Amino acid sequence: MTAKVRAWPILLGGVAMVAALPQLSGAGQRSDPLRPALVSVAAPATPTPNADAQNGAFVKYYTVAAGADGAESLAAIAGRLLGAANRAEELYRLNVGRRQADGQSLTDSRQLRAGWTLILPWDAVGDGVRIGPLPTQPSSGPDQAPPVPPVQPPKPPAKPGGGTRLPASSQCANSVPSRPGSGWAQERMAPDQAWGRTRGAGVLVAVVDSGVDAGLPELSGRVAVGADIPSGSGRGDVDCLGSGTAMASIIGARPAETPPAGAAAAPVVGVAPEATILPLRVVGDVPQSKPADAATAIEVAVSAGARVVALGAFVDLADPAVAEAIGRASEHDVVVVAPAATGTAASPSPAAGDGPEALLRVGGVGPEGQPAANYQPSGADVIAPGIDVASLGAGGSGVRASSGSQYAVAFVAGTATLVRSAFPNLSAAQVTHRIKTTADRAGRPDADPATGWGMIDPNAAVVTTLAEEAPPAPDDAGGSGALRILVIALLAVAGIAAIALLARRPGAGGEAATDDTGDEAGDDGGEPAGRERPDDATATDDGGPATPGEDPEPTADDASSGADATGEATTMATAAGTSGTDPAGARW
Repeated sequence: MTAKVRAWPILLGGVAMVAALPQLSGAGQRSDPLRPALVSVAAPATPTPNADAQNGAFVKYYTVAAGADGAESLAAIAGRLLGAANRAEELYRLNVGRRQADGQSLTDSRQLRAGWTLILPWDAVGDGVRIGPLPTQPSSGPDQAPPVPPVQPPKPPAKPGGGTRLPASSQCANSVPSRPGSGWAQERMAPDQAWGRTRGAGVLVAVVDSGVDAGLPELSGRVAVGADIPSGSGRGDVDCLGSGTAMASIIGARPAETPPAGAAAAPVVGVAPEATILPLRVVGDVPQSKPADAATAIEVAVSAGARVVALGAFVDLADPAVAEAIGRASEHDVVVVAPAATGTAASPSPAAGDGPEALLRVGGVGPEGQPAANYQPSGADVIAPGIDVASLGAGGSGVRASSGSQYAVAFVAGTATLVRSAFPNLSAAQVTHRIKTTADRAGRPDADPATGWGMIDPNAAVVTTLAEEAPPAPDDAGGSGALRILVIALLAVAGIAAIALLARRPGAGGEAATDDTGDEAGDDGGEPAGRERPDDATATDDGGPATPGEDPEPTADDASSGADATGEATTMATAAGTSGTDPAGARW
């Protein structure tokens, strides 16, 4: 019985320590930052208000004009630039409390001052719309504010996916004639193998080129209004040349629910068919752009919330303004994908350490590995299909075959979109590293001067586990890991001890000895078997205790028993000169 009593505290203490483990180790646990998570969000319709805008971020803005009856109203501005007067509340929320150049601020939606600047949503288009940092000084006083543009019947903004084809600009030339294309590039990339993990949902991809035709059914619902950078007030979801639309289709096209008559048997499907496209036009009907416009487009993409920026063939990476814009995009954790430099022109080189790590330079190749251009040695980080690539043409011209480095850029941008969707917590530098590490090097251990790290592999970029991306070990601030091991060891020892104690109970090796009354030897009527009883502590005839120094007289029971229950003789003598009681008078 005594052993059981001793074992219970040990067992109960072990249970209590196990119950306390979650509280002790919880502080040292952290969530896995690399766990894939798909976040389905719409493309940002508005720039980051107030704080970022006043820190020099690129935004769309409008300067309030003066009319015969005073300054314009928010409802009038919303109706003219956004196509709906009821979006005046959106304009108010974007600008309320922001200090204007005259020291005042918007506090009442009914009170505007001529000359104030209003931050606009990214789908605002029309006369007076500008793109860039907010002016810090008033461009004109209240009496010199720009006149109100002539009021025209508002045209509701064409919502991508609404099924209505956007009218082409009057300055647009005819699209590049289409010709049938082969499907070798899509077959080689095989992005559908990665779609079990992600399709690119939740990632905004900016395409800096000739614009994107948002009226294509394959892009329906996933093309933002964008911006026409050279004009500053136009929209980017129209395309005069077709190269931007082709890039967008490679990145994010998906089969239309109702293919048009005469559609190709094998429709073009993008690498990331659930991504959202932000078209930023830097060219119109003439295939030539200004470096300042390209740099502005990159700034706009960052401000609009793009996580991947695909630069077309009209962007010169060697221009200082463009290189500076790419550096700022990298600082804001944006992946920038650009064509590899050709000829002898210098360009930022991440491999050489003189360019941002978030930049991926891409070379295009054909079905047999032939280069799409005369690239500089070590000018490409990776390669992708760039010759005879199937894509979609603008204006409903159908599938076309395209060649050029910008189409290889589109494949890499789509792959970066998949990675950013599958691993939203990876930095831009980690995304580019993953794409280069998982590329097909054709057996080479290091980068090749002609092909860089090799042909990209969208599926491997998504499913491969990289040791360098392993999450850090939990922080044992309270020693939770060592404590857990110690507790387990203590519980094991306690369990063994408890079993041993229970196994050694009195009488475990045989039946307990009993006296003539039937009581067990360990009760008040006798001593446990095998124990010696001092003669001066034995009972007297009448059952009372013997006094010290008095020899008890033998009884009949003693004579009959003669031995204890185990068969061993009971010793009735004590050591010479010792007392039968302890100092406190307690019986042994």
